[in-house]
Amino acid sequence: MNNLPRKMAFRSAGVETAAEPARLRLGSCRSVRCFEKKNRIGEGTYGTVYRAVDKATGETVALKKVILHNEQQVGFPITSIREIRLLKRISHPNCVRLEDVVVGTGRDAVFLVFEYCEHDMASLMETMGKRFSEAEIKGLMVQLLRAVEYLHSQWIIHRDLKMSNLLYNSKGQLKLADFGLARLYGSPIRLMTPKVVTLWYRAPELLLGTDTYTPAIDVWALGCIFGELCERKPLLPGAKEHEQLELIFRLLGTPDESVWPGIEQLPAVAKGQVSLQRNQYPYGDLRRKVDSMGRGACEFLADLLTYNPRERPTAEDALRHRYFLARPYPQKTEFMPTFPTRHGDGNFAGSTSSAAARGVSTASSGVEEAGTQSAAAVAAGSALGPPGVSASSSSSSSSFLSNAKSLSSRPRREKRPREEEDEGGGERRRR
Repeated sequence: MNNLPRKMAFRSAGVETAAEPARLRLGSCRSVRCFEKKNRIGEGTYGTVYRAVDKATGETVALKKVILHNEQQVGFPITSIREIRLLKRISHPNCVRLEDVVVGTGRDAVFLVFEYCEHDMASLMETMGKRFSEAEIKGLMVQLLRAVEYLHSQWIIHRDLKMSNLLYNSKGQLKLADFGLARLYGSPIRLMTPKVVTLWYRAPELLLGTDTYTPAIDVWALGCIFGELCERKPLLPGAKEHEQLELIFRLLGTPDESVWPGIEQLPAVAKGQVSLQRNQYPYGDLRRKVDSMGRGACEFLADLLTYNPRERPTAEDALRHRYFLARPYPQKTEFMPTFPTRHGDGNFAGSTSSAAARGVSTASSGVEEAGTQSAAAVAAGSALGPPGVSASSSSSSSSFLSNAKSLSSRPRREKRPREEEDEGGGERRRR
């Protein structure tokens, strides 16, 4: 897969490669020299992110350099390939926008150009002087739920929802980022690795070893995010998988077949790796354990953290929850607070701050995501098929990079899956 007949040779004006059978040409891609780098704003497992300015337009952007972990391998990280494919498919105001793909002079110099956001929510939560009000938390959750509802309507599971993958800009907009672990799903449900989602936000079915999960794993992560917004601290900060399960059981109670039919057939329970001790922790006692939350917020949290994934609400259901229909109403985006940046720096998903490293990285949990794919395979598999059809079965004669110029000019769908529901008002605050 990674052994090409000849090595790829990148040039500033384009690329020469003898990759067979598909010939990858980057002549249509802009050079990274079209951008002026300002400062590094983040560094993650799969790329380093810079704040930069487009010399032609003066627009500030986030420039993410794709990292090749094994310099002896020819090709791009699979996570970056998947992220590009999905970002080209996605168009929603609450999902970060991929503007372009540009190249440098080195063999591995490929950069993704994203819209710029000043903050990531993990860092912001650590540094903001005053907590979000309940109306603002509702406003943030409405924006996030719309993004996730949209993804699920496009047959996409994000698989890594967490605070540091949520961006926040100076217009009060929340943007969902980092699609490196995202996957298409469909019918029949395909087998997938359970070692996904950063540990603190990982659903119990994943911790118990299921390999046929659904978009419900994203909804569980939404519950963890909501709890963190309300409590202003991680809801379930486990260090290891067994400790994470213990924290979940303490918070929600120990599940059994009456609460979660089929739990005893999940791999970790069936093999005796996890013991479900009857009445070890009382079930249905969440209200007392999160006493800082109001009754409505606690009910909403309990619904998002439903044990049985088949009974867990969808993102669309969650948007209709009565929690959002009660006062205070969700704050409108245009009236959300803004926050100053430090020395012009901003944040992007993958920040090196302590907040961005929250939980246990999926990269260290045995996930296969850190591999690379050859240029030939990239070109051959660039098209996305319908749900239930693998990318390799879809046909395309051009690579994802050769189509990069169409990113900036493509029409963007502004229509949302659901109508606006937020009714908050008031003047925007700056903190």
